[in-house]
Amino acid sequence: MIKVNKENYEEEVLEVEGPVMVDYWGEGCDRCMELLPKVEDLAEEYGDDMKFCKLNIKGNRRLAMSQQVMGLPSMVFYVDGEKVEHLSGDDLTAEEIEEEIKKYI
Repeated sequence: MIKVNKENYEEEVLEVEGPVMVDYWGEGCDRCMELLPKVEDLAEEYGDDMKFCKLNIKGNRRLAMSQQVMGLPSMVFYVDGEKVEHLSGDDLTAEEIEEEIKKYI
């Protein structure tokens, strides 16, 4: 997974042709930390068909807010630089994330 921040976000997410998933997470978010290994496994499995990025909101809050990310964990899907789906919440599961990935590959 590619680590993105305010310096490389546009280049790695918004200027990319095809599907991109961004995992917005924070170190203080227990659910984020539980999902992280599963999301990394999904990135490994589907990485040939979709680009996977992760953004630690620490130091990137304004960027997260500009993408309407107000809660964690959040998985945001983009196609050709356009936001197409936003999954969020404490009850978010790896299975739901995988279902969404399959829609865009």
